[in-house]
Amino acid sequence: MPLPYKQNNHFHWHTGCRFSLLVDGEQYFPTMLAAIDQAKYFILLELYLVESGHVTRHFIKALIRARQRGVVVYLLLDDYGCRFLEPLDREILLAQDIKLVFYNPFDYRRFYRSLRRDHRKLLLVDGVTGFTGGTGLSDAFAPPFVPQQAWHEVMVQIEGPVVADWEQVFSHTWQTVTGQLPDFPAYSKQQYSPGQSGRVALSAGLSLQEIKRAFIKQVRHASQRVWLTTPYFIPSLKIRRALIRRARAGVDVRLLLPGPLSDHPWVSHAARGFYHRLLRHGIRIFEYQPRFTHAKIGLCDDWCTIGSSNLDRWNQRWNLDGNQEIDAPDFAAQVAQLFETDFAQSREITLDDWLARSRVQRLQEWLAARLVMLIELVARRYRK
Repeated sequence: MPLPYKQNNHFHWHTGCRFSLLVDGEQYFPTMLAAIDQAKYFILLELYLVESGHVTRHFIKALIRARQRGVVVYLLLDDYGCRFLEPLDREILLAQDIKLVFYNPFDYRRFYRSLRRDHRKLLLVDGVTGFTGGTGLSDAFAPPFVPQQAWHEVMVQIEGPVVADWEQVFSHTWQTVTGQLPDFPAYSKQQYSPGQSGRVALSAGLSLQEIKRAFIKQVRHASQRVWLTTPYFIPSLKIRRALIRRARAGVDVRLLLPGPLSDHPWVSHAARGFYHRLLRHGIRIFEYQPRFTHAKIGLCDDWCTIGSSNLDRWNQRWNLDGNQEIDAPDFAAQVAQLFETDFAQSREITLDDWLARSRVQRLQEWLAARLVMLIELVARRYRK
């Protein structure tokens, strides 16, 4: 079955879009639930992480209410990412005639194939509005009793012609899993007035690398700033070289990375193995202190990419990912303000600080880097 999008045939840029930046679960979860409650025709929901708990219960109830109104609901979840979704919650969804499928059921006997995960985060409603970013349905993003410990994350609310491209992405993945295209009700296309510009960018393992290529291209052409935040900073050599060259050219290059709090501390230790060379070439590095930052944002001048891609080697080798690219000065200003707020709550790592770190820290970095290398080596051996 041919892909509806090809390596050299990207989705087009669209004008007439409107994008809203939603920061943290306390803001984006209510907005997403409100969109589900306003649905009249269909809901498409594609997620990697779904865990039974407070947040997921609210979404299950909203989806059930939608079904009771006659709304068609398609739910595409990654099998491994949903390993903590309890059987009862699955049965409740199926009992309501919600169309529920799981991407690539995990099987240790097929190790390499099981590494391929659907890492996208996507909610589409009635062909009118959509959401993408880095969240999952998990209490980690909105703890009911300790909200101050919520993971720091962002989502983008999307309106305009780019929503139809996201529908195409969802439909293709659904067809890949089930062999059938989703049959949601037809709707009349809206007419859009000029607005912000946006484009869908995708990654699908080594065969499709739009997100990485677009980011590197924008980095190379940035004249003012390149600001990047990601929770798992294991970048490719091309990305590291592009960042260093821009910094050496006088561009303001900054990285916002996790500090003492992370769901995978060993990845943070591995990421710190890149610090010395980056700092030496003038790249500023900030470690976020209040809580774990899970956001995935790249800002190059007035161009922005937000979505599910961590821009790390793991994502680029095995995951399905999707990012919303936005080229709009007003939206970029909002993103820049978010970065500034986060920089103010971070510890900046200077070169002098880094050279003075302890032997224990150096050992942690060395061991974590070797673990990353071992994982990649084992994965390559199982590829055949």
